[in-house]
Amino acid sequence: MTVDPLIQSLKGKLIVSVQAYMGEPLRTPETMAQMSRACELGGAAAIRCQGLSDIAAIKGRCEVPVIGLWKDGHEGVYITPTLRHARACVAAGADIVAIDATGRPRPDGKSLEDTFRPLHEEGVLLMADCATIEDIRRAVDMGFDLVSTTLSHGVAAIDCTMADGPDLPLLRQATEEFPGLPIICEGRVHTPEEARAAIDAGAWAVVVGTAITHPTSITSWFKAALEA
Repeated sequence: MTVDPLIQSLKGKLIVSVQAYMGEPLRTPETMAQMSRACELGGAAAIRCQGLSDIAAIKGRCEVPVIGLWKDGHEGVYITPTLRHARACVAAGADIVAIDATGRPRPDGKSLEDTFRPLHEEGVLLMADCATIEDIRRAVDMGFDLVSTTLSHGVAAIDCTMADGPDLPLLRQATEEFPGLPIICEGRVHTPEEARAAIDAGAWAVVVGTAITHPTSITSWFKAALEA
């Protein structure tokens, strides 16, 4: 597998996920762009973000690559679930598009390969958001440019606690099976020590979101500690 220069530039680096949830006060494209720029100044090598307006706003504010996705719905396959969603992310300016790479039914009735193939042929860099080692194996076989443990925790990031850590066993299994391939650790990385542990376990790069860019969750962790 030939690694694209953009993806090569992320090796050993921090990717920050900058997203706000529906109804939250920070959920505006300008706020997400400002937060992304702040993360870039702190050393983020790339920004992962959600929604066409956020992708466009962040691309206008930051120089680092943008991993874009479009969440449509809250259940099943909702992370860039169709070819239409993926192409819209590209049009909005995403340098890499993240899509759900599980084997679950997709809302348009197409298979993952049906979604992947046209985008791959169009030269779109694609990140596979996976839940299991089987998902990772399938994504590698298809030729995804990056493969991530994003969905292995099974719940939304907002529902995780400070005590929940990254899925290092899955990460280790994947990096041992596919040495040298861009396997990304994402999900429940809440401390610098956990980020370092992910790199030591073989991760190509580490995505951190909630612990950096979601003040509501961070505040709740401190509150819980005081009340324990």
